[in-house]
Amino acid sequence: MNWNEYRKETLSNVSDFAKAAPETMKALMAVSAAPQKTGHLDEKTRELISVAVAITTRCDGCIAAHAEAAVKAGVTEEELTEALSVAINLNTGAAMVYSSRALAAVRQVQK
Repeated sequence: MNWNEYRKETLSNVSDFAKAAPETMKALMAVSAAPQKTGHLDEKTRELISVAVAITTRCDGCIAAHAEAAVKAGVTEEELTEALSVAINLNTGAAMVYSSRALAAVRQVQK
């Protein structure tokens, strides 16, 4: 995949959506800007979290946008790999929790 082209295409599509639904985009931008106002986390940390969450939510557009922002924030490949390892851990943990829920559901049906 050409992530640079994908990011441009996605941003173009988002721009089209924003024109069709400006109030929705305005609200999204307010939510997006809110964490930056607290000053508790630096930009680099926020972008590491953003990429890791993009993995757990399986959002290619988020990966494309936040990979670029992470590079601009000075994230190293080693830092990114560690954050991605945390995302992998959370996905496997979630699979375990939901597997146990599925087992419980089957057991209830069997009763």
